[in-house]
Amino acid sequence: MTQTPDPAQLTARLIRCPSVTPDEGGALSLLADELTAAGFECRRVDRNGVPNLFARWGARGAARSFGFNGHTDVVPPGDPASWTHPPFSGHEQDGWIWGRGATDMKSGVAAFVAAAIAFVRETPPDGAVIVTITGDEEGAGRDGTLALLDWMAQNDERMSDCLVGEPSNPDRMGEMIKIGRRGSITLHIAAHGLQGHAAYPHRVRNPLHALTRLLNDLITTPLDHGTEHFDPSGLQVTTIDCGNPASNVVPEKARAVLNIRFNDLHSGQSLERMIRDKAAAISADSGVDFTISSDISGESFLTKPGPFVDLVADVVRAETGLDPVLSTSGGTSDARFVKDHCPVLEFGLVGHFMHQVDERVPAEQVRQLSRIYRRILERYFA
Repeated sequence: MTQTPDPAQLTARLIRCPSVTPDEGGALSLLADELTAAGFECRRVDRNGVPNLFARWGARGAARSFGFNGHTDVVPPGDPASWTHPPFSGHEQDGWIWGRGATDMKSGVAAFVAAAIAFVRETPPDGAVIVTITGDEEGAGRDGTLALLDWMAQNDERMSDCLVGEPSNPDRMGEMIKIGRRGSITLHIAAHGLQGHAAYPHRVRNPLHALTRLLNDLITTPLDHGTEHFDPSGLQVTTIDCGNPASNVVPEKARAVLNIRFNDLHSGQSLERMIRDKAAAISADSGVDFTISSDISGESFLTKPGPFVDLVADVVRAETGLDPVLSTSGGTSDARFVKDHCPVLEFGLVGHFMHQVDERVPAEQVRQLSRIYRRILERYFA
C-alpha cells in the first residue's frame, strides 16, 4: 500500500503543474495516479478539449455518496519576474507554499484528496466517495463541471451531497460556510437614435439621453431589500460608450453594459424582462429604440439549513473553535451547476491571495483543512 499523501506536499506538487485554463499541465494525471493507487475508479471526462476528472471509491449507485468538487486550472500568473518565487515552483519556505493556485484552489483539492484517501483506507465507509475535478472553472465553465455532471447523468453516477472546496473564509479558518450564491446576469444595452447637429435638437433623437434615463431609473430604484439569507440585489453599470469624437454631433448609437448580482427574489429572465419593459416605455416616449442582450452566468440558489449544513458547521466549529457564518456572499462558483444535481455547500481556505502575484498559502492551514474534510467524511458516514 502506498503512503497517504501529505496535503501540503500534494499542494506543492500540483502547483508545479502549469495548468493555466484550459491546459491540464499534468495536474489531473497526478491526482488520478494518487486516487487509483488508493482504490478509486478514475475516468477522464474531456469535452471540447477541456480536461476533467471523475473518481469514485465504492459502488456505483450507493445509497449514500459524498461528493467533492474542485478545480486545478488557474488564471495566468502574469509577469514571472514580478514573483518572489517562480509562479509554478511550488516553493516551500518558512511554513508557506508559493505559486499560482496555492489558494485558488489546488490546496483545497489536495486537502480533500488526501483526506478521502486516508478515510477510505483506514475506515472504509458503507457508501461511496466521489471526487469531481475540472480544468475549466477559471474559464467559460461550459465544458468543466457541467461536462462532469452531464457524464454522470449518462452513466448513472450520483452524489447525495456535495462540498465545493473553493476558498470560503475571508480572514480566519472556520468563520464562513457558503450555503448559496447570488445569481449573475450581464446585460448589453444599445440605444438607437437619430444623428444630427447639436444645435438643432428638434431634428435629432439623442440615444444618450434615452439611455441615461433608463440607467438612472435602474440605479436609483432598489431592486429589493434582501431576504432571510441574501443581501439586497446589486446593480452596477460597468461601461457607457457612444464612440463619438465630436462635441457638436448627436451620436446615432449609444451602448452600456451592466451587471446584476441578484438574490432569490429574482431570476435572470425576470430581471431582463423588467429592464426590457422599462426600455420599451422610454422608447415610446423618446422615439429611441433599444436592443438588449443578456448573459446569465448563474441563477441564485440556496441550500437551506438542515442536517447537511449542521454537520459541516459542527465539524468546522470543533476543529477551529469558531462559529461559522452561513453566507451567500461573493461571486459565482461551480456550485451554481452542482446545485441542480444535489445539495451543495462551499468550505475551503482563507482566500487572501487569490489571483495575486505571490499567491501563497500556509502549509499548516492546508493540513487543517484536510483534517476538517476527514472529520466531515467520518461524520457523514457514521
